[in-house]
Amino acid sequence: MTAEAKVAQHYGKGGIEQKILGALPQVGLDPARLTAVDLAPVDEFHVGGLEATQELARQMELRTGMHLLDVGCGIGGPARYFASEHGCKVTGVDLTEEFVEVARSLTRMTKLEGSAKFEQASGLKLPFDAGRFDGAYMIHVGMNLANKAGVFSEVRRVLKPGGLFTIFDFMRMRDGAMQFPVPWASSEESSFVEDGKMYRDGLGAAGFRVEREGDRRAFAIEFTEERIAKMAQGEPAAALGLQLLMGEQTPIMIHNILVMMKQGLLGPVQIFARAV
Repeated sequence: MTAEAKVAQHYGKGGIEQKILGALPQVGLDPARLTAVDLAPVDEFHVGGLEATQELARQMELRTGMHLLDVGCGIGGPARYFASEHGCKVTGVDLTEEFVEVARSLTRMTKLEGSAKFEQASGLKLPFDAGRFDGAYMIHVGMNLANKAGVFSEVRRVLKPGGLFTIFDFMRMRDGAMQFPVPWASSEESSFVEDGKMYRDGLGAAGFRVEREGDRRAFAIEFTEERIAKMAQGEPAAALGLQLLMGEQTPIMIHNILVMMKQGLLGPVQIFARAV
């Protein structure tokens, strides 16, 4: 089985849409009147959730009508946020067929299907013409990419010169053994966490200039501790949460991430790279 197949298998649990729809009444949401922000607790599938996406947005040079590529779109949370709150057109790609199907369905429910589109595709072979996109991003995707350099090259090919490529990934801060499971992998076989130098080197080779970076570990630790406390207290709002995507091992996965962040082993890092 290829690395990409293992990744797709890890995420394709089955029944995700039904679980989300079943949780909506528990948190007082009407499926006929959903907004993109309503779904943030479950579809912003990364540390920091919607708050982290909003922070990225402040630095992504967004403008109404620009066309963004979402690499590893998951069930479409950030894509819908950028479409609804910033007036962008977004095309998302993901390896996992179920994620793409759910992304399309939730986008129809939020009446954003004219602005956000989703396709099943590999980041190593993007089905788009050169120079199609004004900007691109990937959020908590690189940890599943064995060939990051290949993906960076493909993103550069489809990005217009001067376009910004935004990355928000967990990166290795020092050497040490990782604890599994984590949200992106149940074992080392499908986990490809690298340090910042690897990203910088790969981006440079692909035709990008890294303009700035940001370590979000302190913010992520606080956010994760709050998320764990809410889950433990059984708050009704927690019914629409990441456990709908990750399953019964969700508390263990989140705990492992928190431990490794506190150990200084892993940290979420923002990178903003310009296509040159």
